[in-house]
Amino acid sequence: MFLPIFFIFSFLFSSTNAADFCVGDLNGPVGPAGYSCKKTATEDDFSFSGLRTAGNTSNLVKAAITPAFRLNSRASELILVMDGTLFAGFISSDNKVYSKSLNEGDIMIFPQGLLHFQINTGKTQSVAFVSFNSADPGVQILDFALFTNDLPTDIIEGTTFLDAAQIKKLKGVLGGTG
Repeated sequence: MFLPIFFIFSFLFSSTNAADFCVGDLNGPVGPAGYSCKKTATEDDFSFSGLRTAGNTSNLVKAAITPAFRLNSRASELILVMDGTLFAGFISSDNKVYSKSLNEGDIMIFPQGLLHFQINTGKTQSVAFVSFNSADPGVQILDFALFTNDLPTDIIEGTTFLDAAQIKKLKGVLGGTG
């Protein structure tokens, strides 16, 4: 009796996908799971030729620098250094720092939910590719979390080693109030 029930339940929890792929319909509404799938995908949905043209990277967030000390609450991050030298690392939940100098061809993974950073330590610009294991990694930048909001200065002062003048200066630069 147990074996037939187990067999039926194994089909209920199958890990196979309902489709081979899902190309997000960026013109449609965004739901809790993200964009719905396009009805018809084309070859252009799987390729991008803009990188062969200087200046065309479709950089939607206009990123030109990498802010230090951030975390991804919903994904791990993988970095691949293509050019230059980066010093990169993360801080574990027991406050141990794992850091290393990365050169061309080196990769490093930053576990989900841990503070991490990359700093260009070379004499030239560096180039790196970053990948997440989630479509929505949940990026939170530490400086923005502390200083771009209306959290009262005395609360931040009481929970950090910063004095009120330093906090107000940082809030002024980053657009926070309070």
